[in-house]
Amino acid sequence: MDEFKYELKIPKERVAVLIGQKGVTKRIVERETSTKLDIDSEEGDVVVSGSDALKLFVAREVVTAIGRGFNPDIALKLLKVDYVFELINLSDIARNKNDMSRLKGRVIGQEGKSRRVLEELTECEICVYGKTIGLIGPVEMIGLGRKSIEMLLQGAMHASVFKFLEKQRREVKRMAFESGNL
Repeated sequence: MDEFKYELKIPKERVAVLIGQKGVTKRIVERETSTKLDIDSEEGDVVVSGSDALKLFVAREVVTAIGRGFNPDIALKLLKVDYVFELINLSDIARNKNDMSRLKGRVIGQEGKSRRVLEELTECEICVYGKTIGLIGPVEMIGLGRKSIEMLLQGAMHASVFKFLEKQRREVKRMAFESGNL
């Protein structure tokens, strides 16, 4: 049997979250994905190994999501077949530190309101952490989530983005209804 592995690096402050209280989160990931996680707490290095390439990929996505600031309960949604993880790197867009803060603020909004509305309209969980914005959501909605965040990052007004999302969401629901999936 072939053994596959991924070597990942996560922030040191997220290692404890990945391991979980008394190793619970680590054990759940290992059990649900039939993989083994070797975690170096000092450096934040994680080696994910296993014999099933698909399950190994899912384990890597869960570990990466936790490393990028997601709560383990949300990251474990990636174990569902129809859920995916997307990562937007703000350092590709921001010119300097002030720009980075401004862009993160546009996505989060005052007291987190913008992020909550985006999550509600896209059915995706959104996490702003460090220099990245992560999304976890159903495969049919993740593109919409990414597009809406990109619109905000490019300077579109919040009201315009929310209106766009409501229209697109209605269209997705209509198409699902017509195909008999609703």
